[in-house]
Amino acid sequence: MTSMNRRMLLKSTLWTGGAVAGGLIPPGLVPRGFAASTATMYESPEVETSCGKLRGVSHDGVHVFRGVPYSASTTGQNRFLPPRKPAPWTGVRNAFSATSVAPQIAPAPGSIGAALRANFPQTEDCLALNVFTRGLNDGRKRPVMMWIHGGGYTYGSGMSLGYDGTNLARTGDVVVVAINHRLNIFGHLYLDQTGGKDYAGSGNAGILDIIAALQWVRDNISNFGGDPGNVTIFGQSGGGGKVSTLLAMPAAKGLFHKAIIESGSTLTQTTREEAQKTTDAVLAKLGLKASQIAELQTMPMQRILAASSGGGLRWGPVVDGVTLPRDPFDPDAPEVSAGVPMLIGTTETEGSFFAPPELLSLDEAAMRARLKERLGNDSDQIIALFRKRRPHATPSELYFTISAFPTSANLQAERKSALGQAPAFLYYFTWRCPAEGGRRLSPHCIEIPFAFNNVWLMPEMVGTGPEIQELADRVSGAWVAFARTGNPSHALIPRWAPYTAADRATMLINTEWKLASDPNREERLAMSKFVRLPML
Repeated sequence: MTSMNRRMLLKSTLWTGGAVAGGLIPPGLVPRGFAASTATMYESPEVETSCGKLRGVSHDGVHVFRGVPYSASTTGQNRFLPPRKPAPWTGVRNAFSATSVAPQIAPAPGSIGAALRANFPQTEDCLALNVFTRGLNDGRKRPVMMWIHGGGYTYGSGMSLGYDGTNLARTGDVVVVAINHRLNIFGHLYLDQTGGKDYAGSGNAGILDIIAALQWVRDNISNFGGDPGNVTIFGQSGGGGKVSTLLAMPAAKGLFHKAIIESGSTLTQTTREEAQKTTDAVLAKLGLKASQIAELQTMPMQRILAASSGGGLRWGPVVDGVTLPRDPFDPDAPEVSAGVPMLIGTTETEGSFFAPPELLSLDEAAMRARLKERLGNDSDQIIALFRKRRPHATPSELYFTISAFPTSANLQAERKSALGQAPAFLYYFTWRCPAEGGRRLSPHCIEIPFAFNNVWLMPEMVGTGPEIQELADRVSGAWVAFARTGNPSHALIPRWAPYTAADRATMLINTEWKLASDPNREERLAMSKFVRLPML
C-alpha cells in the first residue's frame, strides 16, 4: 500500500484509537468492545462483488468499505430516470472513503446534530453505499441493517459521521449498510404526465434508488458476512418516511424483511395532481414549455437545483399509481408488506430540534398564542390536558410535546397490527438530553446516536457520562434484537409486547424502561383530529 493510500485510509476510517488515547472522547463514553490501543494495525481486506473486487480497511475486528457504487451515474441522459446497474471494473477498486453526496440545499447548521451532516462535494454521480461488518466470506449469516438517512426528501447523506456503522457492527455482530440516494428535484420531479412513458417513475426516482441499493444488498451481502434473507431497513425522520413508503411499493417486496421507523411515520404521500402543480411551477421558473422537457437533462445541475427551492415547493414520493400504487398507510396498512414486522416510535419533544432560540424560552402567553394558531379553539383544553400529567413542564416543553405528539405513529402501529400477519412494536423516547444544545428536552434525532451505539462520537448531542453508554447498550441492543428476530426484547430491558388496538403496549424509553398500556390515552384521543398537521 502506498503512503498516500495509508494516509487516506487512516483519515477516512476509524480515527478513534487516537481520539481515545488523546482524550478527545470523554471519559465514560468509550464504546464497549473497543480497544483503545493506537498500536492496532490497520489491514486492507478485499472482497468480490457483482461488479468487481473491492479493497476496504479493517481495524479492531471490523471491516469497512466506503463509497461503493450500487448504480450508474444519474447525470445527463440518466437524470430523472430509474437507476441502472453500475459498470463493472477490472482490478481492485479502493473503497477507503466516501466521495460525494446528492445535490441539495442544506439548512443552516443547528446547535446540535452537526455530525449528522456530511461535507462532501455534491454530484449527481452519488449513488453509493458504505458497508460495516465483522466477517468476510466466513459463511455466517448476520442480520443486515440498511440505514436510510433523514433530511426530509431534500437533504442529507448516509455518509455522515453520525451514521458510521462500525460500532453497531462490532457490538451487535450485524452488517450495517448506509446509503446515498437522489433527493429533492432530482429524486422527485414528476414528469410522467408531461414527459410521458420516457419518464415513467420520475416522481419516485429517489425511492427507486433505495430499491436498487436493496438489490445490491441481495446480490452481494453474503460476501460481507450478511444474510440476504434477513434484511432490516431503518430510518429516521425523512428516512422513516422512506421506510414507510417502501412498505407500500411492490418492487421492494422480498428485498427486506423487517422495518424500523424512527420519528417518521408517514400515512400519505403526494398525489399526482399535487405533484403536477409542482412540475408546472418548476417549468415556469426555468422558462420551459412542456414540449421542452428534454432540455432538463442538459441543464447545469446548479440551475436545476436553484429551481427546486422557494415558492412553497415541496418534494417527496408521489402516489403515481404504478411504482407507488397507493398511500403508504392510509386508509390502512399495505398488504404488500403484511408479513414484515415493524418497530415504530417518536421522541417526546420532536420539534425542539428545529427550534430557533426564541422558541426554547417561550413564556405562557407566547406558547398559548402559537398553539391557538395551530389547534384553534381546542388549544386551551389540550394545554390543560397535557399539563395535568406534566405539572412542572416549561411553556416551551409543553409547546414541543403538543406540537409533535405522535398520533401518526400510533395510527401506523394500529393499522399494521390490524392486518394480523406481523407485529408492530411502539416506543416513546422520553429521555431528556443533558447537553446544553438539547435544552434538556427530547428532540428529534436524539435516539440516533443510541441506536448506532455512537454516543461517544456526538457528546454535543447527548452529553457525557457512563449512564449515556448504558442507555446506548439498551437502545442499540433492542434495534439489533429486532433485526435478528423480529422482536426488540433483550436481556437489558423489560419484555416488549407488540402493539394492538386492545392494549396499545408502548415502551417508554428513558434511563429506566417501562412497558405501558396506552400511556398517553387522553392526549392521543384529543390529538387524533390533528394527525395531518405538519410538525412545527
